[in-house]
Amino acid sequence: MREVVIVEGVRSPVGRRKGKLNEMRPDDLAAVVLEGLMKRAGIDKALVEDIILGCVSQSGEQGGNIARTAALIAGFPDFVPGVTIDRQCGSSQQAVHFGAQAILAGDMDIVIAGGVESMTRVPMFSNMQGAQPSGKLTDQYEIINQGLSAERIAEQWGFSRQQLDAYAVKSHERAQNAIESGHYDKEIVSIEVPEEHSSFQKVATDEGPRPGTTEEVLAGLKPAFDEQGVITAGNASQMSDGASAVLLMSNEKAQELGLKPKARILARTVVGSDPTLMLTGPIEATKKVLAKAGLSIEEIDRYEVNEAFAPVPLAWLSDIGGDPDKLNVNGGAIALGHPLGATGTKLLVSLIHELERSNSRYGLLAICEGMGMANATIIERLS
Repeated sequence: MREVVIVEGVRSPVGRRKGKLNEMRPDDLAAVVLEGLMKRAGIDKALVEDIILGCVSQSGEQGGNIARTAALIAGFPDFVPGVTIDRQCGSSQQAVHFGAQAILAGDMDIVIAGGVESMTRVPMFSNMQGAQPSGKLTDQYEIINQGLSAERIAEQWGFSRQQLDAYAVKSHERAQNAIESGHYDKEIVSIEVPEEHSSFQKVATDEGPRPGTTEEVLAGLKPAFDEQGVITAGNASQMSDGASAVLLMSNEKAQELGLKPKARILARTVVGSDPTLMLTGPIEATKKVLAKAGLSIEEIDRYEVNEAFAPVPLAWLSDIGGDPDKLNVNGGAIALGHPLGATGTKLLVSLIHELERSNSRYGLLAICEGMGMANATIIERLS
């Protein structure tokens, strides 16, 4: 039976919106990550059979199939194709699933899966050009923005503003500790950002975490979506710029090339969920992927559940019965940022490295997605 392994994975540092990566075109940024991935893997670019990148706002510099243009910029031969996909916040995680499926089917042996998003240069919703939802959709469902969905989740699960802010503070503390401890150093490809007078600034550290973030500071922020609500800029994910990618192979091909894979993909799933609550999908996706893998949540050593808003991982913990000490142990999107199309493989890369660092076996990744969907993936570290 064919088996899909992850040979290598890298990511860019994540920049704040209008921060250190604001002068970097997203196609150029993705190209740097693709090139860095292949350099670390140590194999010929000509061996790659497809490049699948997630990107949510596919307009402007992110339009025109950025997977293909980034591959050409990165120096891949012109016969290596590329395709860009949008499954909202889980786009690059879905890229991994599609790549794995191609390998399992026997169509391919080597695929790159990843994603990119510059929320500075290509603002969120710019691809919508002001279009409103179809009346045929709104006749069937109440379509609201994700911030209001997060408000409803907080209300339904009974989370207070203090609980959400306390979770956000922990995210910043964990992220800052991870950076200071060098936990992210091995997975990051540094980016040379163009500056004035033909000079470059080297960016190698995530820009999002704010040292000294406290509950008292966050308590002073006004609600962002509902005047009487609990969701603020402080307990929601940051708009960010970034790119990430993993190199997938059949285990047979990795052995043939003399490569030592980092992990195997054990199980994958994607689900639809209530498009009004929108962000609860990781709960059902986790139940489904655990069943596919034949594992219990107690057997999973680390979980990455994207921190789109603080109620999302908290509701997940509540319903799944997970261990909070295994969740987002090095911080999440509240502190580190959420470059939409890149987040899936960014978190996967970090999960792989965390399993290596902690000498652990199983990792789970789950991400909520716009309009009510979620992907979940379980990996096993290979020693």
